[in-house]
Formats: sequence, structure tokens, C-alpha cells
Amino acid sequence: MSLILAFLAQVTPVQPMPKGTGLPPPGTDEGAVMAPINAMLAGLAARDSAAILAQLRPDGGATVANEAPNGVRTVRHMNWTEFAASVKPGPEKYEERISNPAIEIDGDIAMVWTPYTFFIDGKAHHCGVDHFDLVRDTGSWKIVNITWSARATGCEG
Repeated sequence: MSLILAFLAQVTPVQPMPKGTGLPPPGTDEGAVMAPINAMLAGLAARDSAAILAQLRPDGGATVANEAPNGVRTVRHMNWTEFAASVKPGPEKYEERISNPAIEIDGDIAMVWTPYTFFIDGKAHHCGVDHFDLVRDTGSWKIVNITWSARATGCEG
């Protein structure tokens, strides 16, 4: 009985998922995971839907959890075609800045959780957190899903 009580009394501490401390060097596994994300963000900045689609697995999708300035919350899911169609050529300059990504890798799956701020013509437009799910398929990392929160308040520029 005392052996069972001793066993039950043992607590194995569970460490919280560490927050990222910056972008990883490109030659690391973490750098390889970030490569399609960085390329997708470059495609967004160039407003090039083909460059964005090149980083994605066709069977995935995108989900946004939006909080409007009046507090109304909505969730919208898009397939990749709908997502890419939302990126249209135009005169405004787009830039999405990510910071401190937390990157987790297990074999051929990975996830990245990172705060972001989205800028239009250099001005903070909205912000939130991006969550990317990726898989390594035939040696190449591809984004399977993107989920992000979006709000227009409390954004740092």
C-alpha cells in the first residue's frame, strides 16, 4: 500500500510550451519549418496569390477568428482557393510582421504559433496570433492549415 501511495504522491512537472525567442537560423529544422511561412508572407507582401499557393498543401484551409471593433466576434473558414482569391493586386503596400514564433516539430509534423501585426502602407491595420500547421511531404515542408485571430485594437506598430 505504501508503494502505491508513494507512486501517487510523485508529481512529474509539466513544462509550459516555451515561447519562441526569435526567428531560427535558416539551416536548422526550425528554419526549414519557417521557410514556407516566410515565403507565404513574401507572397502576401507581393500580393501574389500563386506564390502563396505554392507553399500550401492543396487539402488544407484557413480559418480566421475576427473580433470587430464593436466586440462582435465571427469565425470564418476558407479553402485555399478562397484564401488566395482574397489577395488581389492593388496599390497599397501589405506587410505582415511576425515575432517570437514558438515552433514545435515531431517527425514530419510541425506547428508554429506567433504573434503578428498586419500593416497597410506602413500603418498597423490589425493584429493577433497566427497558428500554422505544417507537414513534411517528400522532404519539403508545406502549410496544411492556418488559423489566426484578428483584431484592430491593441496593435503595436
